[in-house]
Amino acid sequence: MTGRSPARPERGRMRALLAALALAWLPLAAARARVVRLDTALGPERVLVLRPAHPRATLVMLPGGTGRVGLTRTGRFRHGANFLVRTRRDWVRRGFAVVIPDAPGGRDLRGHRHGPGFAAVVGGLVRLARRRIGAPVILFGTSQGTIGAVNGAAHAAAGSVAGVVLTETVSVPGRLSRMTVFDADPAAVRAPVLIIANRDDRCPVAPPGQAPAVARALGGASSVTVRMVAGGAAGDRPCGSLGPHGYFGIEGRVETAIAGWIGTLGLEKEKGGA
Repeated sequence: MTGRSPARPERGRMRALLAALALAWLPLAAARARVVRLDTALGPERVLVLRPAHPRATLVMLPGGTGRVGLTRTGRFRHGANFLVRTRRDWVRRGFAVVIPDAPGGRDLRGHRHGPGFAAVVGGLVRLARRRIGAPVILFGTSQGTIGAVNGAAHAAAGSVAGVVLTETVSVPGRLSRMTVFDADPAAVRAPVLIIANRDDRCPVAPPGQAPAVARALGGASSVTVRMVAGGAAGDRPCGSLGPHGYFGIEGRVETAIAGWIGTLGLEKEKGGA
């Protein structure tokens, strides 16, 4: 018995990983879904559009890492562990439409999310969301994706973005990419911003203690809210999706905090007046 017990946490982690990946492969019958193709300056990209019957808002989700999530023509993800990808149906159940792009041209987006080319990519996603769904648009980035969310919001057409959500914001240059949200023109963002930071995140490029500095850099935003959370299952990699950096095990708490903040934006009034 004693010799077997150390393996139990590893077996539990493997079961949790398989469960997370299985969620990413579930059929899309629970909500209306489409996979569409967008031609961008960085190459063609597949985009999943997933919506409930009456969406409160549309979350344009920008995953981190390389940005490659392996979206297939049938709406499945080959790489489904990312926080945004694995919780997409949770958001639909909460009344939100979801737009998730794969990396344009299959390229590695690290080091490219801060530039004008990627701002144009995000602008195309916003236009797609507004055209296909018609609900207010929230840009939602996690980890490296926060750079793209800030860049997109900074260069968005006036009134096209209703809010920005940043989770585990990249604020320190790393080995694989030197770019951070500070390189994405944060002072030009005008929409309200929510920053979620996990006290237990040990990813060196997204230290939770930097959240106030990120908030200060967003000085032009109509409002900036910082919410600290704590917890998450211990991950095998500091910047991995299945650990505190990706809110693994505390997804519901984080989702509730974000949905609550979105509820303060008065989007129903905006939607009704559109």
